[in-house]
Amino acid sequence: MPFTPYHFGPNGCLGLVFRKWIDVPVFILVNVIVDIEVLMVMVLGLGWPPHRYCHTLLIGAVVGMLSGVAAYPLRNFFKKIMHIFRLSYETSLWKMVVSGILGVWLHVLIDGLCHNDLRIFWPNTDWRLALWAIITYVFTGNIYQHHISVKLLKMICIAFFIVAFIVYILILQISKKIVAENKIG
Repeated sequence: MPFTPYHFGPNGCLGLVFRKWIDVPVFILVNVIVDIEVLMVMVLGLGWPPHRYCHTLLIGAVVGMLSGVAAYPLRNFFKKIMHIFRLSYETSLWKMVVSGILGVWLHVLIDGLCHNDLRIFWPNTDWRLALWAIITYVFTGNIYQHHISVKLLKMICIAFFIVAFIVYILILQISKKIVAENKIG
């Protein structure tokens, strides 16, 4: 997707829901990191499709792993940021690495729904596998159409952002209730 912020909806939503197992800051920030590839192709005029190597499951996993490792020294900074949002934050190197990989993979899968230049299974160039056909059928109703419109995908991502906001509010309410119960008890 040419505008990374749309990815923050799905990644934010899933990151908040699974925050016990996912490092939310890393899971969200890898969306910016993986799209540096698109920016570089556009700025440098490299003449190849913008979604090339980092937008594959294989190289994307490496990018996610390296992002998790690079983010590890920033864990105390992330903890302060999460504290500002009143969210608990416990992490480990393993959690950050896994979150980086899963975050990039979600980004690649979202981009793969609407960009024809992705080869998510690279080096295998036949990315239109049966699983992919099933995924696109869910969104398009057409087994032969292997992508959805960017407009529809943006609407889906915005819907996820709204759900993420609702999940965030619920987390705050539950946390407030638990704190109040602990003060009483």
